Amino acid sequence: MSARLAVDIGGTFTDVVLEAGTAAHSIKLLTTPDAPERAVLDGVRTILAEAKVPASDVTLVVHGTTLATNALIERKGARTALVTTEGFRDSVEIAWEHRFEQYDIYMERPETLVARDLRFGVPERVAADGAVLLPLDEAAVRTTARQLKALDVEAVAVCFLHSFTNETHERRAGAILAEELPGIAISLSCEVCPEIREYERASTTIANAYVLPRMGRYLGQLEADLRSAGIPGPLLLMMSSGGITTVETARRYPVRLVESGPAGGAILALTVAAENGIDKAVAFDMGGTTAKLTLLDDLHLQRSRQFEVARAYRFVQGSGIPVRIPVIELVEIGAGGGSIARIDALGRVQVGPDSAGSVPGPASYGRGGTEPTVTDADTVLGRLDPARFAGGKLPLYPDKAAAALKSISDQLKTDSAGAAIGVAEIVDETMASAARVHAVENGRDTADRTLIAFGGAAPLHAARMARKLGMKKVIVPVGAGVGSAFGFLRASIAYEVVRTRHMRLDLFDAKTVNGLFAGMRQEAEGVVRLAAPNETLVETRQAFMRYRGQGHEIAVALPNTNFDTGATAEMRRRFEETYATVFGRVIPKLEVEILTWTLSLATARPLPKPAPEPKAVGAPKASSRRELIDPATGQRAQAAVHERESLAPGMALDGPALIVEDGTTTVVPQGFRARINSLKQIVLEDVT
Repeated sequence: MSARLAVDIGGTFTDVVLEAGTAAHSIKLLTTPDAPERAVLDGVRTILAEAKVPASDVTLVVHGTTLATNALIERKGARTALVTTEGFRDSVEIAWEHRFEQYDIYMERPETLVARDLRFGVPERVAADGAVLLPLDEAAVRTTARQLKALDVEAVAVCFLHSFTNETHERRAGAILAEELPGIAISLSCEVCPEIREYERASTTIANAYVLPRMGRYLGQLEADLRSAGIPGPLLLMMSSGGITTVETARRYPVRLVESGPAGGAILALTVAAENGIDKAVAFDMGGTTAKLTLLDDLHLQRSRQFEVARAYRFVQGSGIPVRIPVIELVEIGAGGGSIARIDALGRVQVGPDSAGSVPGPASYGRGGTEPTVTDADTVLGRLDPARFAGGKLPLYPDKAAAALKSISDQLKTDSAGAAIGVAEIVDETMASAARVHAVENGRDTADRTLIAFGGAAPLHAARMARKLGMKKVIVPVGAGVGSAFGFLRASIAYEVVRTRHMRLDLFDAKTVNGLFAGMRQEAEGVVRLAAPNETLVETRQAFMRYRGQGHEIAVALPNTNFDTGATAEMRRRFEETYATVFGRVIPKLEVEILTWTLSLATARPLPKPAPEPKAVGAPKASSRRELIDPATGQRAQAAVHERESLAPGMALDGPALIVEDGTTTVVPQGFRARINSLKQIVLEDVT
């Protein structure tokens, strides 16, 4: 019997999922920050033993990791240098030349990943149209290489001006550096991010070089450890775009692994939406450290080409390190089970963004944590069974949770239950507000959507959040507690190629564009075929377009066919349709231009058809009862407790109730009804 493994390393928990035939098994372990691979291997060995599946049956391992993200946030990457066009070494520090917090006189910018004494300029110059204005001074590159060697540099990022139009100088400089500095990791911007906008291109290339040595060592060691454990299947890596790729590609472009975990969750949500025939949804992933929200429309995920890492002000755009990579567009906030609560200077309850993580963890873990967290509040509210948390492998201590909340209850002049209600309401409102803003920024609304909840903490908070957002339905999929890992196993093997070629729409050159896409297809297919030599591939094209004179573009879907001389009208129609969706109007009689082109190639993974509704079979019998406090009303009630494994399709129950499983607990508040659909997913419906 063939088996497949998925591993998701989060800030608090490491999730492992095993699919063997029609059976699925999952396990949660605390992440080991000092050596992330330790929790991975412990989890793999444990789940294989519990499922009685020999390691030799595992044909595939898909891995998502926060290692690249954490290295950037914690500044624990390689000692990196930048080689750029002479006179432009300070561009990465000048950045966008604006204040992201205009009225904060103490505003601090994020530190650059490359200090000024490790930034070097060499004589060369390419014009915006690709013409060589000044030939590359190869002697200067060799002199720079000797300086880098003396400075014990571990990685080098090469980013010359306008190399996205002519990469000759950059590639020659990279070859000289590789010759002079054997064993040093080298990243070229013409490979990592061949796009217009110098600062973002340099920032992305530097980030890639910064994490490349560490990720290379980690992936090499993990691959060797899996082989030693007797697992013959290949190791594939989840990318931020929602596709999976080979270790070889991940080693070259580790920056593409940033936000790989949330991408897996979005893929799961897309599958669940298809299974339930839902056109509009919000994917809600709440783990131990953060909460992530993603919009789904017409069974498509929103995607972007820019993301910020290590923000100095966590929720302020422009305060982080920009990386231009294919990414599923989402909003991420510091609202997880481990998020720390406190009273601020104005006497208000604040939750996050800092987290207790896995070490020491929330106070209720009994591992030395003393600060109150969301998990401690959920424990006091009666939502969590102390003996069932994380499958019973991590007992909770309600007394320690109540003691931690005392720092809040004393200031609010209430008891631990009152403090827990305050913490729960604030974190729910924070997440709901983030969802509203994210929807509005994308020209969408939340009220007519379905909430798809997964992650260890999401089913605890989903119903209350849905009510705040005006949603009437919540779906909790099977294995929700480890949802992102399940999503890894449903992702396509994929790769995206991008090229900047500026072109006015009224001067559209079909021959040039067709040749451009042919080259992009060849590059993408070369990567995808490494892991999928015989599978059917699906091609997706986009153009990033704008009205002439605007500073930023919008993504416009393109047909997968060659263009002819009559393509101009169709491209304008597609642009105006997309523009009107985002901004509510179009601008007549204004020229349109295309700046960047992308081509994505992925193995075919057709979405499932909607499952039929099961026949109603009545209400199940509760296994026990537990006192549950409803934050919306402050009232206590005896809630029926149901084991999720005992609930069959067609069963329905009314709140207040708790549906417990190893990875999470689903809270069914008063006024909600839970029913089990034909796929054993929990569907919560507001019946008030």
